[in-house]
Amino acid sequence: MQRSHFIRQVGLSVAAISFLNHPLFALLQKSQAWKINMLTDTVGVFSEKGGTILFLLTKKGVVVIDSQFADAAAHLIDEIKKKTVQPFRYLINTHHHSDHTSGNIAFKGLVKQVVAHENSYANQKAVAIKSNTVDKQLYPDRTFGDEGWNKKLGEEEIQTYYFGAGHTNGDSIIHLQNSNIVHMGDLVFNRRYPYIDKSAGASIKNWIKVLHRTNQTFSEQTRFVFGHAGEGYDITGNKADIKAFQDYLEKLLEFGKKEILQSGKSKQEFLKNTTIPGVKEWKGDGIERSLNAVWEELTS
Repeated sequence: MQRSHFIRQVGLSVAAISFLNHPLFALLQKSQAWKINMLTDTVGVFSEKGGTILFLLTKKGVVVIDSQFADAAAHLIDEIKKKTVQPFRYLINTHHHSDHTSGNIAFKGLVKQVVAHENSYANQKAVAIKSNTVDKQLYPDRTFGDEGWNKKLGEEEIQTYYFGAGHTNGDSIIHLQNSNIVHMGDLVFNRRYPYIDKSAGASIKNWIKVLHRTNQTFSEQTRFVFGHAGEGYDITGNKADIKAFQDYLEKLLEFGKKEILQSGKSKQEFLKNTTIPGVKEWKGDGIERSLNAVWEELTS
């Protein structure tokens, strides 16, 4: 090796070692696209893009709730394989939207069973046919109705609940009973303007009842996981956060009734609103989603 080349290589190596020890490198290492936050020794949440994923590790196998997108799901699978050698037993979908089910396909040939409410399955299939993405789907092969679904796995017991239409007509609530952790899916947008999918049977009026029943069903000690959260807010929370979102929907519906049914405003006039009276914590972009949905619900 020529002396000049050797000196240059040594210089690069020293620079590389210095960078490895630099705080910036540590920051870059931490800024990977996905994040895992373990809520307990066996239950964690995964965030990358799309709806929040909850996962459970047991001595009898792994349970994953929601799957985001295929590339994100692949990251999750790799990370879980670092934590356990147990097989993937169940993949549960809270509802059909693509940011919660597009990653199902990454579990093909890997997971024993995919579980969802029967309406969620029907919605997923209908959307896939309409958008010509059938080949990119892994559909639920175990569905349930209003009675829910129950399965014991290791020391954990999994119970799903269906309280009727809300965000869609197929939203499930999944309770890890031993850990007392509940995944709400998109039944809660924590301080973020919600997407209300009227094309899939959403009902603001019944969504309010769903949230009320949720708070009646679970204890003060229950920890909740939400599908989405606004900037500065967490994807986990408690019954107070659920009540806050219930209050948001109540104020939205009351405002719609006053503006549309009592004052007789046109749709164009109604959609010009930039705030909902009494709502302080829901800010930023997305209010038009709520206004369009309440208009449709009250005028259809």
